[in-house]
Parts: sequence; structure tokens; C-alpha cells
Amino acid sequence: MQLQAKVTSKPLERRRFARVKLALLGRYMLEDRREFPCQTIDISVGGLALTAPVPGATGERIIAYFDALGRIEGVVVRQLEHGFAMTAVMPAVKREKLVNQLTWLANRKMLGLPEDRRHERIVPHQLETTIRLPGGGAFSARIVDISVSGAAVRCETQAPTGTMLHIGRRPARVVRSLDHGMALEFALPLSYDVFDANVVL
Repeated sequence: MQLQAKVTSKPLERRRFARVKLALLGRYMLEDRREFPCQTIDISVGGLALTAPVPGATGERIIAYFDALGRIEGVVVRQLEHGFAMTAVMPAVKREKLVNQLTWLANRKMLGLPEDRRHERIVPHQLETTIRLPGGGAFSARIVDISVSGAAVRCETQAPTGTMLHIGRRPARVVRSLDHGMALEFALPLSYDVFDANVVL
């Protein structure tokens, strides 16, 4: 019985987690406490690949942070041309939550939904916000409405479709140009726990 248990456990130990290609903006910290911006290339509950300016050494401990995903800790396992791959070590509860988030995002991508109109849209109390561009530029905008998956904003400046930016503190992508504004898709959906008129992006 002990031999059989040994043999049957090997496939479980070697099983790979499914990876989802996602471009999520975040930050990471090296062991020497230096912090840098980063963007995910793909992610699973077992690890993630990042585009990053300073890769860190193989085996180095990394702490990464992404909006809605929160803090992810792990070690560098492979160097990439413009970044690195790292493990993701987390408690079982957080791992289960991440599985649900990745499943939602993968299904949405497969269906080709740039903006999910099935979600309720609300007008928050706090309408004024700031759009921050990847190059460091920023401009004021006014929120028209939001859903858990995105926002429509009114602004004088428009970024090209596909641009990754921040609305307030939340990373998002431009999915459509509007008259006098833009439609944005959040990198990760808002939690329903905070989705009400008091939400601040």
C-alpha cells in the first residue's frame, strides 16, 4: 500500500497550473528593498511571469503587489528577456480566490467581451478622478458611470485604444474612444463588497 501511494502521488506533484495571459500593472520589491513597476505576462495560482526593468537573481525572494490581487510572494525561478518568472506562495484561501478570479478573466477573454454590459452600472458620489499614463503624464477626468468591470470617463485628453493606464489607483485599459472621453476596462474587476456609490477608484 505504501508503494502504491508513492507511485500515485507523483502525477499530483508534477501537475502544472493552467496559465492565463493577462497584462496587469503592479509593483515588486527585491530583497534589497528596491521597488520597481512591473506588468504580468501570464499568471497562474502557482506562479507568474513579469515584464520588469530589474530581474532579480534566480532564487531571490520577491514581493509583488497588484490591485485586487493584493500581495503575492515567491522566488525568482527563471530569467526572461525583459523580466523574470516567479513562484506564487499563498495560503489556501487566497489561492482559491485567485482561481476564481483567473477563471472569470479567462472566460471573459474567450468570449471577447471588451466591456461587460451585463454588469450593473452606477454613478459614484466621487466623480472627479485623475488618469495617469505609463510615461508619467496625468490629466483630470470626470467619471460618467462605473461597473465592476470598467468605467466611462469624460476628459479632454484621450489615450489610444489598448493603452494601459491608471484611473485613480486602479490599473485599466482603454477599450473604446467616446465623444469627449474614453471607456476603460479594469485590469481586475471590482469586488462586489465595495461596489456602491461610495466607491473611490
